[in-house]
Amino acid sequence: MSQSPEAIVFTLEPLDNDRLANLCGQFDEHLRQVERRLGVEIKNRGHRFRIIGEDQSALAASRVLQELYRLSGNETINAENVHLYLQSSDVEARAHRSSLPRESAEEIVISTRKGQIRGRGPNQRTYLRNVVTHDLSFGIGPAGTGKTYLAVASAVDALEQNLVTRLVLVRPAVEAGERLGFLPGDLAQKVDPYLRPLYDALFEMLGLERVGKLIERNVIEVAPLAYMRGRTLNNAFIILDEAQNTTVEQMKMFLTRIGFGSTAVVTGDITQVDLPPGKLSGLRDAIEVLWNVDGVSFTFFNSADVVRHRLVQRIVQAYDSRDRRDAAGEESLGADRRN
Repeated sequence: MSQSPEAIVFTLEPLDNDRLANLCGQFDEHLRQVERRLGVEIKNRGHRFRIIGEDQSALAASRVLQELYRLSGNETINAENVHLYLQSSDVEARAHRSSLPRESAEEIVISTRKGQIRGRGPNQRTYLRNVVTHDLSFGIGPAGTGKTYLAVASAVDALEQNLVTRLVLVRPAVEAGERLGFLPGDLAQKVDPYLRPLYDALFEMLGLERVGKLIERNVIEVAPLAYMRGRTLNNAFIILDEAQNTTVEQMKMFLTRIGFGSTAVVTGDITQVDLPPGKLSGLRDAIEVLWNVDGVSFTFFNSADVVRHRLVQRIVQAYDSRDRRDAAGEESLGADRRN
């Protein structure tokens, strides 16, 4: 798991644009569904596909896409088809089982004022090891997998051990349905709600009063991504959260801020991009560019890593079921109209 992720490249044949559109779904929704379930990143240019993820998960995703493409010549692919195929073929379970780490490296345990923090499951344990052993680490996967929480815990631990002199926690302030210009207050007050998850993790680990003092002394800086331009951060632990909402230019800008003695962690969910349509996510681009660069690690989380309250899990499942029914209904309506 701590190795570089596998990259699998293949071409779907025969070349047929109608079948390709059927496979991918509207706005590539079927590809995003496979990404979420298997914890991989899928890119394609026409019929040529590239999948990046842990080796067995990437192999599983390639098998799923090739099998669904075979079926696409005879039937309409919808979200429910993809879900049922993943479930009935056991491909998801096999990918998750194979994600168990091969190495028996010592488990990373972080001590905080609330007790010890350790990884739950193989992906979280691998993620913590990667953060400790790499200058730049990426944690990629759905919400609820502990990406941000464990990154902040690692940052606090590095500060407590005097491995770094400051923490810099960054988020892009993307308008996900809200308009910043209509929010009250100055710029700092407008973007503060976007940074709240980072504050919450800090408060839990250090306490409200201590966090306040460290922020006053500029030992901890929580800022929107735009504030990083033109800076070089030495001896710092830097976290970029919600990185899927960076542009390619913003991601490059952030990564080139890393100075001597610094550690950087980038977290995000490539299936939840709030950028304007047609704008490439900087996180997706960075996976493609950096996946085999020495000193950079990737941990791909999947749906099995989500740690949530049981009621929240049932709520998410209910919404997913509704979306699949809606997708199936839209496909049926489209077929009726064509007939």
